[in-house]
Amino acid sequence: MSQTTIRTAMVATVCTGAGCRRRQETGQAARLAESGTALCPSCRERLERELRRLPALFEECARRLDISADRERDRVSGGSLPGLPLNTAAVEARSAIVSVLASWSAAVVQERGVRAPGRVVEELAGFLLRHVDWLAAHSAAGEFSQEVARLARRAARVVDLAPSRRVAIGGCVEDGCPGRLTAAVRPDGPGVPVEIICDATAGHRWPGHQWLQLSRLLGARTDPGATGDDSAAEVSAGGLPVAAAVPRTRWVSAAAVARLWNIPSGTVYRHASQQQWRRRTRQGRTYYHDADVHETLSDLRRST
Repeated sequence: MSQTTIRTAMVATVCTGAGCRRRQETGQAARLAESGTALCPSCRERLERELRRLPALFEECARRLDISADRERDRVSGGSLPGLPLNTAAVEARSAIVSVLASWSAAVVQERGVRAPGRVVEELAGFLLRHVDWLAAHSAAGEFSQEVARLARRAARVVDLAPSRRVAIGGCVEDGCPGRLTAAVRPDGPGVPVEIICDATAGHRWPGHQWLQLSRLLGARTDPGATGDDSAAEVSAGGLPVAAAVPRTRWVSAAAVARLWNIPSGTVYRHASQQQWRRRTRQGRTYYHDADVHETLSDLRRST
């Protein structure tokens, strides 16, 4: 962020947000900003979406610290673990996220006289989201939007979250919504969605770990008379269930749980043992009852 003091945008002008800047680069016209702001509705929505996404990207980059983005390992000299493989792209992406969010948060604190958040990505992103109305009403909003977009793109390249394809799932599960759901699927986990998105309503979107619960709703709508069935389809890292054949009971591999909930596999096995998840074994592989998985991990997420 530049050191220039943020100044309020007094009139609606051409949007300076990340999306409209990209449009201009491809020869398209930028959209008009909303009255009294520097962003159009689309760029404003994108800004909020990417701010919400940054904490998860930050954590995912941490899981990639020992895997070089281009498969070439850099060596760290000295220290207690000489020769430790280091993904410098992940380190730089994480550092940039903290630095940029902290810089913009400091500007808000200075201008508004509010209490500063902790220097933790989740707190910084949440703080900026709470002040997004105020930020959108400043001439520097375009710069803010573009910097946040760059952070998200950079981190997504590191963790390879940019989906290679979208898989059609079925109709939106929200009552009265005419939209269709698609799952954004990443290349390294073709059976595990990163995000489920409705094509009609921007607010109808769910993180990947909620796929199991959504698929139950989809299955119930497809076959209202379905009942519990232990012959249910298995969800693994290798296959995404299809709505037209979704049974009520689902058995989930440890790899799928780890990816859907963004936790280490070791944590999955620990909870399975401690919470005595129901399990079944097929062809030497263990699968866990999705209801047990959801109950344990949902409770943990709410308590943190």
